[in-house]
Amino acid sequence: MQSGAEPVCEQTPLPKPSRHDPVSKAWRPNYSYALLAVLTLICLLPFSGRAFHVDDTLFLWAGQHIAQHPLDPYRFDVVWDLTRLPMSEVTKNPPLASYYAALVASAAGWSELALHLAFLIPALAVILGTYHLARQFTESPLIAAAATLLTPAFLVSSITVMCDTMMLAFWVWAIIFWTKGLATSRPHYFVVSSLLISASALTKYFGVALIPLLIVYSLVRRSRVRVWAAYLLIPVLVLVAYQFWTKGLYGQGLLLNVASFSASQRSLAGQTSVLGNALVGLSFLGGCMLPAIFLAPVLWPWKRVLVGAALGLAAGVSVALGWVHLGNSIQTDHIRLELHRHWMIVGAQLAVYIAAGLSVLALAVSDYLKRRDDASLLLGLWVCGTFIFAAFLNWTINARSILPLIPAAGILLARRLEISNGRLRNASILALVACGCVSLWITQADSAWANSARRAAAILHERTQKEKGTIWFQGHWGFQYYMESYGARPVDFANSVLSPGDMLIIPENNIETLKFPSELIASSELLEIDLHQHVSTMRWSMGAGFYSSFWGPLPFATGRVPTERYFLFRIGKPVGPGSWRYQQ
Repeated sequence: MQSGAEPVCEQTPLPKPSRHDPVSKAWRPNYSYALLAVLTLICLLPFSGRAFHVDDTLFLWAGQHIAQHPLDPYRFDVVWDLTRLPMSEVTKNPPLASYYAALVASAAGWSELALHLAFLIPALAVILGTYHLARQFTESPLIAAAATLLTPAFLVSSITVMCDTMMLAFWVWAIIFWTKGLATSRPHYFVVSSLLISASALTKYFGVALIPLLIVYSLVRRSRVRVWAAYLLIPVLVLVAYQFWTKGLYGQGLLLNVASFSASQRSLAGQTSVLGNALVGLSFLGGCMLPAIFLAPVLWPWKRVLVGAALGLAAGVSVALGWVHLGNSIQTDHIRLELHRHWMIVGAQLAVYIAAGLSVLALAVSDYLKRRDDASLLLGLWVCGTFIFAAFLNWTINARSILPLIPAAGILLARRLEISNGRLRNASILALVACGCVSLWITQADSAWANSARRAAAILHERTQKEKGTIWFQGHWGFQYYMESYGARPVDFANSVLSPGDMLIIPENNIETLKFPSELIASSELLEIDLHQHVSTMRWSMGAGFYSSFWGPLPFATGRVPTERYFLFRIGKPVGPGSWRYQQ
């Protein structure tokens, strides 16, 4: 990062930069870096002790195995789906984030606090990198970085120990060094960028998309292929080596295996509806990029706002009433029935998010049509390419797949604000503050849900620790991590046999939960945990599916959140393979 007042872009032929942020003519870039770092820590530090959550468990298991077998990250079995499988078949992410967790834990242990604090570093790198990159493309880089930070997609993803924020950190800085290389023709910038591209792809496979993105951008900047193209062979060779390495270890190359998995999951989920996926994708795009909602009156003339609202309303009602076939976007007919039952509430929220999603795509298109420069091309391809992947190519639509485009959307938003006057810029700052409050509210709700699973595991352990039989449980995510820490055993539906006197615990709001005939139950109990909140990131009854649209078409939903329920069954007769049937 630069420490002086002169912006990076004055050394390059990129679009004319700002010599100051819009806050004050005396404001120096160093002040912005410090302000953004403090603001990021203020937003994220309160959640540093939260429970491990959702897919955190997979990354923790891999990290714990790596600590013992650093050259063989996935040679162990897990019960994560319906039966026990090798980790190499279950996980669909490369291991770099787990290596990072193992490194941190070797010094600080495997506590929630230690790991969450460590994963604040990638979050800081994303925000500071966004500001650094935005200085090349906009006169309001501070607004671009703030618009990236104050989104549900970034805040919620950054309080996990998963790979998403780390991948994005490598992604942003890879682009920064690549643009420096194109501007100066200095080889070391290209080398650093190529290594960062490799790290991004080995953190999450979507990082591979950087290669075609930078090829197109470079061709536009330089008109034809030059020596820069050779440096992109570095990440290609790294990924080829990774493919052969994992094939030698596990009998299949894990990089190419992900593509076939995604295709098979879309096939199993049902006939794909292009329109349905597009609308759900727009819903996630608009909800995850929340500033697009709060800043709509500033970004667009009122006539366009009203047109977008009308389109969003029509689309939202069509989805909620089932007029649009959602295909693989929604998990079961039972969930679709629930959405139809609450179509007014779900439809209203869908209308807002879809309209905001249209606004984000319109930012990319209008910026290119207005400026037609290499920056607008880079940002437009970044946003639109990520959206296409998230909505149509990934195995499910989720906020984690939308996250990579958030910095580009923030920069586009700032570029759009450049055409407004000072009064509107002041209004935009107030809108970002309001957006940040809502995003933090959503982040707190997700954290409360995570903590409720840890609390439930502790209560259930206390209730069952004197039982003579085996304690079994269904469900996964963070709940599984804590239940196993207390010695409970996950049900392997293909092999486990439950005996009379055993206890079985089934969470209601979880995955891979099956039920069995009531005549096999001797007695039952119910544990309920009231979250006392009015927004949720994952409740199929509310249509909220932040981590997977299989739960619903909304990234988050407002309304009275039902209690988290856990059913305790004492087994009266033997329960074995063949006794189970789907609960959801």
